[in-house]
Amino acid sequence: MFTGIVEDIGTVVSVSPLRAGTSVTVATGLPIAEIALGESIAVSGVCLTVAGKGDGRFTADVSRETLSKTTLTSARPGTRVNLERAVILTGRLGGHIVYGHVDGTGTIREIRPQGEARVFHIQADPSIMKFVVYKGAVAVDGVSLTVSAVRPEGFELTLIPLTLERTTLGASRPGERVNLEADIVGKYVLRHMEGGGGITRDFLKQHGFS
Repeated sequence: MFTGIVEDIGTVVSVSPLRAGTSVTVATGLPIAEIALGESIAVSGVCLTVAGKGDGRFTADVSRETLSKTTLTSARPGTRVNLERAVILTGRLGGHIVYGHVDGTGTIREIRPQGEARVFHIQADPSIMKFVVYKGAVAVDGVSLTVSAVRPEGFELTLIPLTLERTTLGASRPGERVNLEADIVGKYVLRHMEGGGGITRDFLKQHGFS
């Protein structure tokens, strides 16, 4: 489990084909000595298991299913990725609960300035949009962000300078794809509503969830 607070920007060193996917090696400034084999690391929002490590780098295997649902399918040497180690339960939950189970990809349609910040307009599939709500949380390439507006075909996010500086999103351009993971709370609420569990849209509105 992760929080969506990026710890380091890593760089893909190599991508090697496997029978059931690919093996990705990432160079990082994270303390490699403290990273154990079998540990989970979020790579641009994708939960991967450390299969090997060396001097300033680690290797993880990526399954075909993961490749089909994420931007890792286009990872190449030199690709920059957001990195976050699994959360320690005694630490602070600075963002929101992120599992690293990407729901799919979205496309950056527009980036416009708003003072020192930037507003990102991201187009997403309806299968993801049904979980996106105004002021709700969403992980974009592993970064915990708050939805500032919901549009018919997507949503908007306002990124502050610190987020732009400390994540790969600062170098993003319109037309690029990003990994998206909707808030797990929204998924459970929708599942409960669809199952007739007593929670309705009117109930949520009455209790402040508009």
